[in-house]
Amino acid sequence: MRTSGTLSTLLACLSLTASVPAADSFEIGEGQEGELPQGKEADGIRGDFVLKNDKIVALVSQNAPLRRANMSTFYGADGVTPGCLYDLTLVGAQNDQLIYFGPTGQKGQVSWVRVVAEDDANSAGVETVITAAKNGGLYERHEYRVRDGEHGLWIITTLRNEGKEKTKAKTKDAWTRFNESGQKDGIQWADAVDPRDKAGYAYANLPLEDWKKEPPAEEVELVPGEQVTWARFLAVGTSPAEAWSRVREKREGKEGMLTVKVADKAGQPVLSASVSLVDDKNVLKGYPDEKGEVKLALPAGRHTVVVEDMGRPAVTQEVSIASGKTASIGAALESATKLKFTITDERGRSIPCKAQILAQGETQPVDLGPTMRAHGCRDQWHSERGDFTVQVPAGNYRVVVTRGIEHSHLAQDVTLAPGQEIEVKGTLKRLVDSTGWVSADFHNHSTQSGDNICGTPDRLINIAAEHIEFAPTTEHNRIYDWRPLIEKLGLQNDIQTVVGMELTGSAAHLNCFPLTVEPFLQDNGAPVYNLDARITALTLRGWQGERVDRWVQVNHPDNAFLFNDRNLDSKPDGGLVGIEAMVDGMETENFIGDGILADSPWTLNRPKGALATKVSYVRQFIWLQLLNAGFRVKPVAVADAHTVFGNGVGGWRMYLPSKTDEPAKIDWTGDLAAQAKAGHYFLTTGPFLNVTTADGKVPGDDVRVNGVVQLKVKVQCTDWVNIDRIQVLVNSRKEPTLNFTRKSHPEIFKDGVVQFDQTITVPLQKDAHLIVVAVEEEGDLKTGYGSSDQARLRPMAYHTPIYVDVDGNGFQANGDTLGYDIPVARMTVDTVREKLGLPPEPKPEAPAPNGAPAAAAPGAKKGS
Repeated sequence: MRTSGTLSTLLACLSLTASVPAADSFEIGEGQEGELPQGKEADGIRGDFVLKNDKIVALVSQNAPLRRANMSTFYGADGVTPGCLYDLTLVGAQNDQLIYFGPTGQKGQVSWVRVVAEDDANSAGVETVITAAKNGGLYERHEYRVRDGEHGLWIITTLRNEGKEKTKAKTKDAWTRFNESGQKDGIQWADAVDPRDKAGYAYANLPLEDWKKEPPAEEVELVPGEQVTWARFLAVGTSPAEAWSRVREKREGKEGMLTVKVADKAGQPVLSASVSLVDDKNVLKGYPDEKGEVKLALPAGRHTVVVEDMGRPAVTQEVSIASGKTASIGAALESATKLKFTITDERGRSIPCKAQILAQGETQPVDLGPTMRAHGCRDQWHSERGDFTVQVPAGNYRVVVTRGIEHSHLAQDVTLAPGQEIEVKGTLKRLVDSTGWVSADFHNHSTQSGDNICGTPDRLINIAAEHIEFAPTTEHNRIYDWRPLIEKLGLQNDIQTVVGMELTGSAAHLNCFPLTVEPFLQDNGAPVYNLDARITALTLRGWQGERVDRWVQVNHPDNAFLFNDRNLDSKPDGGLVGIEAMVDGMETENFIGDGILADSPWTLNRPKGALATKVSYVRQFIWLQLLNAGFRVKPVAVADAHTVFGNGVGGWRMYLPSKTDEPAKIDWTGDLAAQAKAGHYFLTTGPFLNVTTADGKVPGDDVRVNGVVQLKVKVQCTDWVNIDRIQVLVNSRKEPTLNFTRKSHPEIFKDGVVQFDQTITVPLQKDAHLIVVAVEEEGDLKTGYGSSDQARLRPMAYHTPIYVDVDGNGFQANGDTLGYDIPVARMTVDTVREKLGLPPEPKPEAPAPNGAPAAAAPGAKKGS
């Protein structure tokens, strides 16, 4: 336990040579924030408890009603986790990768968390207690203890039945969230999400002092007065293999040691390699230190060691370990096979970009790393600069380099021999003239959000590589600021952001920005979620003081619930009345397709292998119905990215008018906020759509005409995007006379960058809102996204409505529901089929007994 400052000074004065134990435990107060452990998943705030010795530093969460690591470590009322282990890292490494460790799966409120005195001067502890009175008669205590010289901490649990009846208690521990984890020799292990972070954890139940050696089962039954106590040791290392080795050594005593030296043929350490212990059930990896060495404590016997590095042949060795002895082996790796990239813009500037490395012919697809990582995610590499090197296996590849939807692309076929390096060099030209506009995405996430483990730098590199210029910080339930990391990555001239958040719960989710970070408070000072989106919206509007530039939007909205069925009882009730006036926009696009040209509010899908059909609501169609009902709901297009590959940035985005074309000078408060609130923008997966009226009105504006509107429509596309149709929606309906295709009107479409540049005459007899849609009917985005999910999207763009007043009485919505009632929530398949004019869903065939052919459902036809 930490001694007082006065006592520490007195002791120092009495003996300058006195040895002060490193083990310590203390509560973090104001001015002590520098003592909090750091790293990718660091979650410490004032009031939490730090434990440290000469090897490690750890953090236990305080007893506060809303204390949690981040948004979705757990959902629900018991999602708070005071008194649990949040952070654990090696001293000096500041490389925490742990989100949560809960002894016995601890969740929910506790009675207290406090520093405890230890008998040993070289130990320090913190205890979490749930008294029997607050826990149904079961007393529960978890002590976190550090001792000098140990690369981990002890967690000691006591359960005691203080009630009058038998009681059962869960004993299984829980931890989260890792990309890879497993068990070897009864020891749980976990690897960092990005192996290049070089961190790992391991734990096992171990005997400590005079407590029972055998740990309890996953559940124990205690009679009144009965008590059980056990301990486990949780180690942290530079790899899962090292952490596992620490635990095993602690459990078994003195073991043999293995040192593996990894170098290339020239004797230079290969720091990107992995050293794996391989058996029938496990591949447990170690990562070389700065000398290229991996040191592990191993049981006596023979072991298979595999040394691997991307782009080099693996080296496998058998080694015998003797108890108490050290065995040393070396692995001299062949030269790596590499692709060296040199990508610039037309000014010669090295620029952020994305490289796809697509296997051709009999070459196996590459796997450069986890989907959450920028520098190697499946068959892609996202880079903050245009000069980088990627190691790949020898083979045949098509390399495609892009930078979003305004620049040209580079495609090159390469054949790499083992150990060969080939340069991929080129210029990505700015083909699309977006002068006066900036690309924006109002909704993305990194590991700060809790429901994903994508590194925050990885997200920012992903944003830059896909050429998003304005991206508010919108982590789940945590006010956060990406700017320090943007500057650290050198991307301040490529990305602008403002502080914000997404307030999230079990109903509607809402984004809000700008806000202000209040550091070292729970969620950085964010408000608490409310199930009623209106209360949440109003809370966000006034949080930290109202601002005219405050933007609040509903994310991935359930429009049936919000606007027609707040009770979710499949009966229309008007929804959350007034919600549209409390928010600035609602997402119509975030990777769910391109349903603005759909013909109904639902789709029916039966996933492969499923027995039942699923009803999906077409959000865009319902939005069009709402426009006709008089709701001026502004559409928003986002990525809502949680990974880099797959659900990464790219696909849908927005373009807003801007006073500057330099991202570093983008001004949300003094410029973009007013444009966004006025709806002066368009949504796109690729085409750059510019629509104005003859008198200069733009999307979002109101227009007064005497029966004819002239729409100037211009569409630009980069060299991997095309369009073949322009459709004008009049009051949300696809007007047949305003449908132009390359097939029907070849003379007005062009090839190259400018693919459409025409004035379209729209005759009107009554008020109408107008939307122009540009699309490639059978196209996709495969060139730009390759094997990632965005490739399936069609090139498409549309804008916010232009509201046209024909009779001089102001724009009036026409009330047309487009042939269907505005949907209610939770509609059944049969109800939807009836509304779509389809026969009832055929009954699934029941499995026949003893493998005999199944009988057809009554009335079913062959092939139905």
